[in-house]
Amino acid sequence: MYFLLFVLHEPEFCDEVMTAWEKSGVKGITILPSTGVNRMSKRGLLEDMPLMPSLEDFFNSHEIGNRTLFTIVENEEIIDQVVEATENIVGKLDQPNTGIIIVLPVIKSYGLKKNYKA
Repeated sequence: MYFLLFVLHEPEFCDEVMTAWEKSGVKGITILPSTGVNRMSKRGLLEDMPLMPSLEDFFNSHEIGNRTLFTIVENEEIIDQVVEATENIVGKLDQPNTGIIIVLPVIKSYGLKKNYKA
């Protein structure tokens, strides 16, 4: 099993990406609003943000961020399908302003339909 995390640069693609992931075999997706410090400082918003921001601080601000999607997938075939489907929507991930996908092996999991241990 693998943990797949995607930081989507343009939030307007979120629904389309989720649909493509589900068609690729992803069974569940968690989505969080997110932003990077670099993005905030370029827009002059860094001074307005508290040192330790809460989720409420992000929810109450206007749209400046990304969407972070994450899921657990069972095999590398699904990962390859997800990456291809994602790039068909947002463009090649090696291009600027598309996003970042990270894949990590899952050693143990709890709370999934069946507990998994590598």
